[in-house]
Amino acid sequence: MDIRDYLRILRRNWMIVAILTLTGLLVGGAASIIVPPTYTAGTQLFVAIQNSGSAQELQQGNTFTQARVQSYVKTVTTPIVLQPAIDELGLGITPTKLAEKVKVSTDLNTVLIKIDVSDHSPVQAAAVAQAISNSLIRAVESLERPKNGGSSPVSLSIIAPAEAPTEPSAPNTKLNLALGFLLGLAGGLGAALIRGTFDTRIRGEADLRQITDAPVLGGIAYDADSSKQPLLTEAHHQTPRAESFRTLRTNLRFANVSVRADSFIVTSALPGEGKSTTATNLAISLAQAGQRVCLVDADLRRPMVDQYLGLERSVGLTTALVGVADLEDLLQPWGNEQLSVLTSGSIPPNPSELLGSTEMQRLIQRLEAQFDTVVIDAPPLLPVTDAAVLSQHVGGVVVVVSAQKTRQPSLEKALQALSLVKANVLGVVLNRLPTKGPDAYAYGYYSYDRHEKSASANADVQRPARTFGERRRRSGAEDTQSDSEFMRVLEGKK
Repeated sequence: MDIRDYLRILRRNWMIVAILTLTGLLVGGAASIIVPPTYTAGTQLFVAIQNSGSAQELQQGNTFTQARVQSYVKTVTTPIVLQPAIDELGLGITPTKLAEKVKVSTDLNTVLIKIDVSDHSPVQAAAVAQAISNSLIRAVESLERPKNGGSSPVSLSIIAPAEAPTEPSAPNTKLNLALGFLLGLAGGLGAALIRGTFDTRIRGEADLRQITDAPVLGGIAYDADSSKQPLLTEAHHQTPRAESFRTLRTNLRFANVSVRADSFIVTSALPGEGKSTTATNLAISLAQAGQRVCLVDADLRRPMVDQYLGLERSVGLTTALVGVADLEDLLQPWGNEQLSVLTSGSIPPNPSELLGSTEMQRLIQRLEAQFDTVVIDAPPLLPVTDAAVLSQHVGGVVVVVSAQKTRQPSLEKALQALSLVKANVLGVVLNRLPTKGPDAYAYGYYSYDRHEKSASANADVQRPARTFGERRRRSGAEDTQSDSEFMRVLEGKK
């Protein structure tokens, strides 16, 4: 993956990054509030040799003192120093516990000892630091006193008495917030990259290109109203979804230039990816452009075309294949009568054998001779073999991929199934693409006024159609004239 892939992953998972970063900030702030404040008081001592001799003796004494200072630093946290301080203040803790609150340090080549004591009470911290300093002075005097009597050659003096601090030394709110932000951001970035690396869903063309070089015929923009109004004729002609199908129609025409396939199936890897609505709307779009189109519902397991178009399903494809009725009597006109529909008919017990039969091949040839384009809605590829069998009788295959849902292994297996039967894959249609984000599919040039849609809907309410199918047939003729002119110009250029 290159930098663009990483950026795309971060844009897709920006919410995870934002949530974890905010969580880090909240944890840092909560830690600053929950943790009780700690105050640190310090005192400083000076170590000297009680000697008034020559300069050489003073130099030797200074070297001796610096060497002894390190020993005095270690002595501070021992019971010989801490126990007297505990007894003096009546702390009621052991020297070991008190040593955890004491920090002793000295700078290199100096005779200064710094003692810091931390406590939740600023007054207590100052008192303990002062008591430990006084105890250290007495301990050193006792330890350094000669055995034969006399005074200690080393003297310690407090040069910076302990004072009660006014500000707590911990917690550091700014530091906690900064650490929380950085840790949350790092966690969010890591989680986003891990999720993006292991997420095999196809979200856009970039993901599609990782498994196939098949051309992308178009992207259908996601529309929340599509479940209630699946047909193109039910939406305003300038919505992104309507424009998507017009673009798909044009791209499919160019993809079909070298093959000249008069018939093709529309299928998908798995159910629920929108192949039936894509096939239906594509057929309507082709008919609006002036072509004579036949839409065949060959999904003999879950037929949906008749429900979308409001047509009769009891007789149709299976009726023609078994020879009960003639094909001409089974075709149902829809819309501007440029579109004819052959519904599925009764669901048979052996769909694969029926679709792979010689009768099916002859029926497709007969439809190709009668219509400019034959669009066939086929079952999904992975659950059943119907689409793979049917692909051998048509000129091409259009594979519908549902963005955010279809996974790469599923699509890869579906394309392999088509490759095994040497099917001609015309291209892929990305369905339900988001209108915002890194995988967005939108038309910024085209505008769509919601008020126009409401007015159009109100007009339909005022002039209700008598039947479900009539309402769709009436609305199917809206854009026929303009689309026909466009296709005639395209034909002239070719």
